[in-house]
Amino acid sequence: MSPRPSPPTEASQSARSAPESGPPGWLVLLLAVSCGLTVANLYYAQPLLAELSRSFGISGLAAGGLITVTQVGYAAGMVFLVPLGDRVENRRLVSTLLLLTCAALLVSATAPVFPVLLAASLVSGATSVVVQILVPFAADLAPDHSRGRIVGRVVSGLLTGILLSRTLSSLLADLAGWRVIYFTSAVLMAVLALVLRSALPTRAPSTGLSYGRLLRTTAHLVRVHAPLRRRALYQAAMFAMFSAFWTTISFVLTGPPFHYSQLGVGLFALVGAGGALIAPWAGRWADRGLTRPMTAVAFVVAALSFVVAGVGRHSVILLAVAAILIDMAVQTTLVLGQHTIYALDPTARARLNSAYIATLFLGGAVGSQLGSVAYHEGGWTALAGFGAALPVLALLAWCTEGRVKETASAG
Repeated sequence: MSPRPSPPTEASQSARSAPESGPPGWLVLLLAVSCGLTVANLYYAQPLLAELSRSFGISGLAAGGLITVTQVGYAAGMVFLVPLGDRVENRRLVSTLLLLTCAALLVSATAPVFPVLLAASLVSGATSVVVQILVPFAADLAPDHSRGRIVGRVVSGLLTGILLSRTLSSLLADLAGWRVIYFTSAVLMAVLALVLRSALPTRAPSTGLSYGRLLRTTAHLVRVHAPLRRRALYQAAMFAMFSAFWTTISFVLTGPPFHYSQLGVGLFALVGAGGALIAPWAGRWADRGLTRPMTAVAFVVAALSFVVAGVGRHSVILLAVAAILIDMAVQTTLVLGQHTIYALDPTARARLNSAYIATLFLGGAVGSQLGSVAYHEGGWTALAGFGAALPVLALLAWCTEGRVKETASAG
């Protein structure tokens, strides 16, 4: 009887999953599109709150709880599901999660009462973390010399999905009602499950740890890897800035002097989608060893973008410029950060990504809430000041990197 094969070593896993030529272009495109379509599930409801309030006969405040519940589900999925990417064969894990997402979206589409919609959104939020399994998957497929570029292309699809979801949701709801959005996405998730199950190459698990130990090692990775903690906090600040802008800009655009309709607000999001073009460039900068300087540049651009937004309160052109700069800065630091953390431990990329993205979304939730408070208490000027302060704080932390390394070396 032949002995049971041992788990793949880091070297063998790397050699098998990252051929010198890298993944074919069609596969990178498929991963990017899959990420965009899946992450959009988190944002479809944002422009629908007024319609949901009328449909279910609830207050606007109660309808807003749908966004919170969806984000809570996503955060829970980051902690409890994404680490499985290192433990379970990825094709099977991805297709299973997408089918669960499909089922939850069908329940959302047919929800007779609002609590049913809340429960279904909690599940669809949790299972939509398949996005954060596909991004490390792309990193595993890429050779070292082009990993940043390939991850950047996949992440550009993810962030394009975030930005375009509001526009698509507004358009479909305007044409056929809010339920058709959930039906449409359910069909897309079912198709993706079948396509990815067929198209993705087999990726053997990188660890045989039990589920409990897998979660404990995720916490251990956070403790032992200072770059992970630093990059996660950087991105939490940047996503807080991003969320503060996109949560409050609708109030500006629907008020004087613009008086945009909800569909008009959704179309404005198309402008921000132009920022997705920077992600592949950010990957190239990472591959060339420019992570540290380009991180600082992104922080400066982000802070200046809020100066433009503050000055341009009554100019849709200046607000559009600010939106593009904000999105470019956020995508740059996201890709640079993922390139950094994926190099820390190639056998634990899903767990590293779990900690990184969970921190990012926590920052986004805080930024959204505090941004709303700043806007409603002090107007757009207060919001612009709050938004500018976040990347400035990140830049001040960036300035300590050299001293931290010198201290570690002396020790």
